Amino acid sequence: MKKIYLVLFSALSLTAVKAQNKFNLLVGTYTNTCQSNGIYVYEFDSTNGSFKLKNSSENVISPSYLSVSADNKFVYAVNENGNQSAVSAFGYDSASGKLKFLNSNDALGADPCHLINDDKNVIVANYSGGNIVVFKKKADGSITEVQQLIQHEGKGPNAARQEKAHVHMVMFSPDKKFVLSNDLGLDKVFIYKYNPDSKNEMLTLKGSVDVKPASGPRHLTFSKDGKFVYLVQELDGTLTTFSYDKTGNLKVIAETSILPKGFTGGTGAAAIKISPDGNFLYVSDRVDANAISVYKILKDGKIELVEQQSTLGKGPRDFAIDPTGNYLLVGHQYTNDIVIFKRNKTTGKIEDTGKRIELCSPVGLVFTKI
Repeated sequence: MKKIYLVLFSALSLTAVKAQNKFNLLVGTYTNTCQSNGIYVYEFDSTNGSFKLKNSSENVISPSYLSVSADNKFVYAVNENGNQSAVSAFGYDSASGKLKFLNSNDALGADPCHLINDDKNVIVANYSGGNIVVFKKKADGSITEVQQLIQHEGKGPNAARQEKAHVHMVMFSPDKKFVLSNDLGLDKVFIYKYNPDSKNEMLTLKGSVDVKPASGPRHLTFSKDGKFVYLVQELDGTLTTFSYDKTGNLKVIAETSILPKGFTGGTGAAAIKISPDGNFLYVSDRVDANAISVYKILKDGKIELVEQQSTLGKGPRDFAIDPTGNYLLVGHQYTNDIVIFKRNKTTGKIEDTGKRIELCSPVGLVFTKI
């Protein structure tokens, strides 16, 4: 009898391990440059880097960036479409990968480019609109019309790119007490107190931090312990390290450049992510560089360059590391593919697997549980 139990236990354990190694990869795309259905859902196996298409949305306009609810039942997308931009809600069945359109509402700002959600609200950064908007969630996962709009005002030294405010990201602090927002046009990171239960003042300004003039802050990420913030600036490739405390204070403690020595081409720093174990920082750069810089994160929050690798495509707008940390996937907006790199967990280095997911203009990549 003991042997039977052991066999059953082993079989169940093996099934559990297999299940934990498979994830859904959700990909948001642009739909105005080539044939795309919008959002694609792939099953990804983190043991060998294999993948298969499970499902896709239908006729969704440019859902470039996505945010998945904590319970894995809903997906929220920006619809990046100039002055006709919107934000959409979908029901999400992770087993089948099926997305069910729930509703969509006006973004009240042109070209939304990033969003986050919790159980109460969906918060969106409108790039061309230069504002932040907050939608309330309904019980069925759909969203209300905008309940709060915060308009940024001003401009920066780069006349071509900083002619006005350009909000590029919103990000919860680890304890969800604050929302940080990068403004590329103003060279500032704004810190907002977060009041999730408020009806129309979910975000109240705590303060802001200036970064290097004309650097253009784009995306940031928190260290695993929440004590540091790493910010990449799109316009000049600056990478800034801040200390962060639980009262929402940011303080610049270090600055470097992701550009190789002697690099003279065009730059457009894009995504910044930390490995699941918190030991390595990855930053992508577009335009002429088309590379990923890998940094080791030291105990004091400082970073040390490990390597710079070509992403083997053009326009690495976003990338994602699978939850096991085995693979790093880079979406190329202009060469219409996702390149799958194997990741060395000890050194942080990445190596091409030769595997490619071919699809139109991938922009935002998100892993979810199945």
